[in-house]
Formats: sequence, C-alpha cells, structure tokens
Amino acid sequence: MKRGTAIFLATITSLLLAVFFLFPAWMVLKQAFAGTRADGSGYFTLDFIVLVFRNPIYQEGLCNALVLGLTSTLVTLLIAMPLALVGHRYEFFGKQLLSALVLAPMILPPFVGAVGIKQILGTNGAFNALLIHTGWMDAAMPYDWLANGRFAGIIVMNALHLYPILYLNIAAALANLDPAMEQAAENLGCAPWKRFIRITLPLAMPGVFAGASIVFIWAFTELGVPLVFDYARVAPVQIFDGIKGLDKNPIPYALTAILLVVACVVFALSKWGVGRLRLGAAPRPQGRATTSRCGPWQAAACTCLFLGVFLIATLPHLGVLLLSVAGRWYGTIIPDQLTLRHYLEALGNGLVVPSIHNSLLYAGCATVVALAIGLAVAWVVVRSDLRWRGVLDAMVMAPLAVPGLVMAFGYLALSQQGKVFHFLVGATGSPFLLLVIAYAIRRLPYIVRAAVAGLQQSNPALEEAARSLGATPARVLRRIALPLIGANLAAGAILAFAFAMLEVSDSLILAQQTQHYPITKAIYTLLSTLGNGTELAAALGVWAMLFLTTSIVAASVLGGKRGGLFKL
Repeated sequence: MKRGTAIFLATITSLLLAVFFLFPAWMVLKQAFAGTRADGSGYFTLDFIVLVFRNPIYQEGLCNALVLGLTSTLVTLLIAMPLALVGHRYEFFGKQLLSALVLAPMILPPFVGAVGIKQILGTNGAFNALLIHTGWMDAAMPYDWLANGRFAGIIVMNALHLYPILYLNIAAALANLDPAMEQAAENLGCAPWKRFIRITLPLAMPGVFAGASIVFIWAFTELGVPLVFDYARVAPVQIFDGIKGLDKNPIPYALTAILLVVACVVFALSKWGVGRLRLGAAPRPQGRATTSRCGPWQAAACTCLFLGVFLIATLPHLGVLLLSVAGRWYGTIIPDQLTLRHYLEALGNGLVVPSIHNSLLYAGCATVVALAIGLAVAWVVVRSDLRWRGVLDAMVMAPLAVPGLVMAFGYLALSQQGKVFHFLVGATGSPFLLLVIAYAIRRLPYIVRAAVAGLQQSNPALEEAARSLGATPARVLRRIALPLIGANLAAGAILAFAFAMLEVSDSLILAQQTQHYPITKAIYTLLSTLGNGTELAAALGVWAMLFLTTSIVAASVLGGKRGGLFKL
C-alpha cells in the first residue's frame, strides 16, 4: 500500500472513531464533572461524583454492579476452565459435537433467557411444580426462588451466557502452548496438578486475562437481565431510570462516568497483565499438542461434564421455547396446553413486525458501515508500514472494553435539543442514524479481526504482481484482495449483523418512540404488556435464537477463527 493512501485511510478512520467513539465517552466524563454557575458559565467540580458516593442508594447500586461483575467472572471461570482443559487434553465420545453445543448460550440474548428462567423459577413455575410432584415441597407453601435469590439469579444468567467467551479464549491459549514444556515436566516426574499450576496456567493466563476482562465489563454493565428480574438496586438500571430527567439530573452522568472509568481500568490492567506475561513467553511451539485417549470411565466423565454444562446452560432457552408454545403453563412442570397461536399473533401485533423491519434496517446499514471502516483499518494494519498503525488497531478494538451502556448514554445526551448530535435525530426524533452509528462502532472489532486474519493469511505477492502489471489500487482490491478474504469478511459481517440485530443497551436507551423500536426494545416492552405479552415476547425470542444460530453457524463455515472475534 502506498504511504499516502495509508495515511489518508488511517486519518479518516481515526477521525470517525474520535467523533463517534471517543467524543461520546469524553462527553459523559465531562458532564459528570461540569457544574454551572448562576450566570450560566461552567466550572470543574467533583460534587456530583461525591454525591454518588455519599448517597447510600447509589453506593449500593455501584457495589452491587461491582459484585455482579466479579462474581459473574469467577463463576464463568469455574465453568470455562474445566471445559477448556478437558477439551485440550482428552479425546472422548462426541467431543466435536459437544464442543460446539457448549457454545449454545451465545444464540440467546441473556435478558431474553431471563424470561424463561422467571417462568421456571417463579412461585408457580416448573421447578416448584417438580419439587411438589416429588414430595420435596409443600404445595401450600411454595418457595419464591426469584424473590429470595434474585441477585444470585442474575449472576447465574450472566455466567451461563458469558462462559463461551472465556472458554474460547482459554481454549485458543491452550492450543498455542508448546507441548514440549509439559512433556518435559512430566518426564521429570512432575505431578499433573503441579504441571497445571506451574506451567499450563501461567502460560494460558493471556487468554484468561483477555476473556475475563470482557466478561467482567459485560457483567458489570449488564442492563437487560436486572431489568427483567426487576432488580433496580444496580447502577446500570439506576442510569436507565434516570434518563427521563437527563437535562436536570447530573447523577446519571456521574454514575455512567464511574462505570466507564472502572471498565477502562480493568481493560488497561488486562492489557498490561497480558503484555507482562508475554515478555517471558515460551518459544514458538515446534509441534501440536496431542490429546490422550482415556479409559471408559474417564471418557464418560468428560462427556458428562460437557453434556451437563450444555443442559444447564440451555435451561433459559428451553424456558423461552416452552413459554412461546404454552397455551397454559401455571403450576405444572411443562405446559399442560400447547399452541402455536403466539407466533401467529406476534406477526399480527402492531409492535412485532415493525420492530423486525427496524432491526433489519438498522443492523443492515450498520454492517455496511462497519465493513467499509473495518476493511480500511485492516488494510492499514496489515499492508502498511505506518508506525502508529498499532495505535489505530487498539483504538478499533476499544469498543469491546467500553460498555455499550456508556456509549448509548453518551449518544442520547449528545442528541438532546441544542447538543452536537441533535441533527442526527432531527425534527422527527428518529434514532435511525444514532442506532446505525452505535451498532457499527460496537461491532466494528468483529469486522476488523476477521479482515486482519484474512489479509495475514493471503499472499501479498499476488497484489504486488497485479500492481506491477498496471492494475489500479481499486482494481487490485476488487479482483485480487476481496476474493481472497471474502470468506473472512462474510464471517465477520454475519456476526456483526446478528449481534447488532439483538443489541440490548443501545436499543433500550436510544429508541424512545414505539414506531422506532428494534427487536430487543419490542421484547422488553411486550414483557410489561398485560395479557399474552410475555408469550409474544418469548415467541420473538425464539425467532432471535434461530436467527443467531444460523448466523453463528454460517460465520463458522465461512472461516470465522475460533475465539478470534472475542480476543482483546
């Protein structure tokens, strides 16, 4: 790539990221520390931050969010680490299929899964019905699992949804280990548990750090699950509740700024920790690790571990599916009446069909924007010799570390009357441009990682030969580069489109009017609708599951690198 072209592309993409990513985040920080005098002039103040930390309600919200993030990460690690280790070391029956099945939680947004869990664990839900049927519970005194274990339920929902991210990162880290180091320790008589503590775990820590930081930030700022569980004593929900008085209440800005600072600190510590660990990394592996065949009982235990995690992790999916076909489900283990009318009624509902249309429009346009930006960034990172291309790559990956709640709140604040981004909503108040930009920025890392992987695997000599024969840069891109990396771009684009379709924070915060609701906002609204609103939401959730399943499978077939899209 010519240096002038590289500088132009890098400058344009940097400006776009500065305006639509760094600026909204900075605005949130600025508003949290900006006071206003009587004459209208502004000044720097810590009053709002101090007020948050002095108010016991906000203190509790922040503490609960922090505990949710830490405990969700710990539970996620307890699930993901054994799965990754067993999959790395042993061959057992159905390993390939089960390794794919344990990724099932990725096909359902966690707040939709919470709908199914509420139906299962409610006072008159399926679990209590099972306990009553088996004689373990008095039918006259059913236990309210959600009322007494709502906090734990949010942790479990977070862990069951997020453990695939950590599993993929740890599995990728283990796959890159030099097997000679473990073999040498084994030959010297080192016990298996000691090999794990002294060799395997330290070498796999980059993957653990990378995945755990994403899991923590996601759980720390999760909005959908607490909303569905009616748990308002957590900072993200307090921010969501404060949106209506945004012009007069500075507290949501202060809360959002605190979440942003914590997320950035965790991200920075993760990068620092990974960097330090890599300073003493082992030499490049000279061979591939070999899995060992275990005995019948050990193989059965491995199979049961993967199968057990899969069955537990898909309980929310099962609850949503049964609820979507339930004619009557009250006080029984499974619905005593089944029907498909909810799917038909959903198609006739004035909220559902427009929301599907809106989501397709928002996500489709966002994917096109992300493809254009992502391809330019990847080209600069891989094909240029700019010294600051690494900074550009890090900036593009930063949306994985900045909570979606923070970005959505920043966009909302900047689009108010008289603010910089107000022209994006105009007189009609349509959030189309805001949601397209928000979706594109949030899913840009998927495109960039896929494009970078494709360019690194393709031979640049083919492009150089075409240029030496007089082909223009545009023709080289169209006839040589794009066909070579087309599968990678398609994989990244499919995942970006699918996750944009089911984005939660941006959709709940930026779409304020019914005619502009995307799918996730429609599901949330239906949950509070009297009558069969919950069943209609479940039917829409099943559609979301099918859509995400198809997208992830397609992305994998087209060359999505295992775990690569979720690495920091």
